[in-house]
Amino acid sequence: MVLGVTSLLSDAQAQISRSKPKPMAPQDAYLQPVAGLSYSQLRLFREGEKEFKVPWVVFPLLGGHWGLGPTFIADACSTCHINGGRGITIDDTIIVQQLLRLSVPGEGPRGGPNPHPNYGDQIQVFGVNVGVKENLKPGEAEIYVDWQALEVELADGEMVSMRKPIIRIENLNFGPIGATVMTSLRNTQAVFGMGFLEAVPEATLIRLAEDQKKQGLNGRLNRVYDDTLKKTVVGRFGWKANQPSIRQQIAVAFIGDIGVNSSLYPDENCPKVQTICRAMAPGNQPELLDYNLEQMTFWHAALAPPPTRNSGSEEVVLGERLFEQAKCSGCHLPELRTGNYPLLPLIEYQTFRAYTDLLLHDMGEDLADGRPDFLAGPRDWRTPPLWGIGLSAQVNGSTNFLHDGRARNIQEAILWHGGEAKTSRDLFADMSKDERNALIAFVNSL
Repeated sequence: MVLGVTSLLSDAQAQISRSKPKPMAPQDAYLQPVAGLSYSQLRLFREGEKEFKVPWVVFPLLGGHWGLGPTFIADACSTCHINGGRGITIDDTIIVQQLLRLSVPGEGPRGGPNPHPNYGDQIQVFGVNVGVKENLKPGEAEIYVDWQALEVELADGEMVSMRKPIIRIENLNFGPIGATVMTSLRNTQAVFGMGFLEAVPEATLIRLAEDQKKQGLNGRLNRVYDDTLKKTVVGRFGWKANQPSIRQQIAVAFIGDIGVNSSLYPDENCPKVQTICRAMAPGNQPELLDYNLEQMTFWHAALAPPPTRNSGSEEVVLGERLFEQAKCSGCHLPELRTGNYPLLPLIEYQTFRAYTDLLLHDMGEDLADGRPDFLAGPRDWRTPPLWGIGLSAQVNGSTNFLHDGRARNIQEAILWHGGEAKTSRDLFADMSKDERNALIAFVNSL
């Protein structure tokens, strides 16, 4: 009898031990679920995480989901968003964790950018092998990034090395892109906290834009087409706020980056001139199944922002005060509040600190890409959230910031600010080195 009790206690202790959360690995800081998910929600979250990491392959190969290509940039979401984080710029190699947006003058469908007739709205750098060597499907072109070096002098005489990207396009396989083409290099963004951003009411963003005008700023909403609702709505995601929802952002990335169609975008990514691409047999139809899309949508919505760090240190406290004095918080708004959010009621009516206003701002000529996107002009960019930015290096080694990854640290990112943010940039450049370090320490603590 005693042995039986001992055995039962051992089994119970083992079960409790297995149920305890494991210590988080440093690289998983962006991959944690929001606290309080139910068992069924947590199971849905884990299924979405699997879909984020699963590779895509060509029918009938094994080792992943069928439907890769015919042209693509990556074979899995996690190839570009390593550990859910930012892209890493790598010299002298074809871009993978970045992409090159493409359009020609004029307005495209639903008011968006006008796709190139031969290459669509972005360059796919790889093609799949559809059987034998002779049937290798070429990518559309090879994209490389070269860097132009420059130096900026700060008020105290410190010289800061900066760099500007120069796009190099080689081996165009479907004709020249033309002299009037507009291109825009985009770096991979972190994916956590998207549910909070989606849950901010539109009325809040409209009020923020009105309030900013009183401060001499000009934050504006982008208005984009929602392919699920079949109407124009507020844009929230993407570097120019050109996507309206998590679900559409995911579906657009699948068709554009992996070449995987969905019920939202059922047609293969094959411009008419790409005849081999158009002849290739797809995988499933649709390739991204609806329930997998819903799993991934929930996963993105339920990814928690990491907690702040070192908030009580003297340097960080000073940095927060300097952040305010430099008027950085005019656009990098410290607090937003969620509203009604049926996808994840757990995060409804909560105040969170993402340090963004989700609005478009003119960032000056130095950061301009010359390419409009719905209501976003050639110099406009959505204010990127700052939360978790100090963990980027530990998550996947990336400290590449801004839309094209040109900034290699927070200081460079600030010094590139122009347009509406030039006053803040100049106030930062006029600080002492200790003050600049304190402000950077505050940003890295978020």
